[in-house]
Amino acid sequence: MIIHDYDNDTSSVVSLEHFYGKPKHIVDKCLILFSKVIHDHLLEEYACERIATIGQCNGNIPIYSFDLAGEQIAFYLSGIGSAIAADLCYQAHWLTGAAKFIMFGSCGSLDEAATGGRYIIPTESYRGEGCSYYFAPPADYITVRNADKVAAAFDKIGAPYAKGRGWTTDSMLRETAGLVQKRKQEGCIAVEMEVAGVQAACDFYGLELFDFLEAGDVLAESDYDITDLPGANHDLGKLRIALEIAQRI
Repeated sequence: MIIHDYDNDTSSVVSLEHFYGKPKHIVDKCLILFSKVIHDHLLEEYACERIATIGQCNGNIPIYSFDLAGEQIAFYLSGIGSAIAADLCYQAHWLTGAAKFIMFGSCGSLDEAATGGRYIIPTESYRGEGCSYYFAPPADYITVRNADKVAAAFDKIGAPYAKGRGWTTDSMLRETAGLVQKRKQEGCIAVEMEVAGVQAACDFYGLELFDFLEAGDVLAESDYDITDLPGANHDLGKLRIALEIAQRI
């Protein structure tokens, strides 16, 4: 069973050194993006330099950097899903040296009363995916370690937010009424597809993750509302907050 696949007693057979050589150190901080609109906005608004390339057989992923108040900040467009997002995060670390990752994307709300008009800062995430079990001992939830630091940045910025448990799933089409009800009973206010895996990988490799979300769709036991999802996916307000956080961590 996958919950027994955490092996910290023997060494990994594959290393990124096989593909990229020795690790590099170019920047300290990196933005993990999920919106092509936000990605292209950064390229248009800042003088960006391509500093590395993540090699993929289905299309390479460029990593860029730009100057933010005298500091170079990296960014790249991540794939969606826990396993790919965690893998790309570690590859970006290897290629650029970044050890602090600011990740922000959209999510589904499980409690519209709590999340309406607010960003979401996950404090824990339910491990409803597979990737995290290779990086952390089995448990239902993983702690999102820098939630309080992200909340402190939101307080200084004056941006509204709700803190609470999240649910990371590998399959958005299998968020059944029963599972939605169960996660809500456990205190989850949001559902998304990356946090648990990326947090587990960051913990394993000694990296820091700073994550926040914006709710778009709303999931209830008997209904699904997609109205606000396109706006949440590409909201430039998330980028402005992420840049503020990057300057404060």
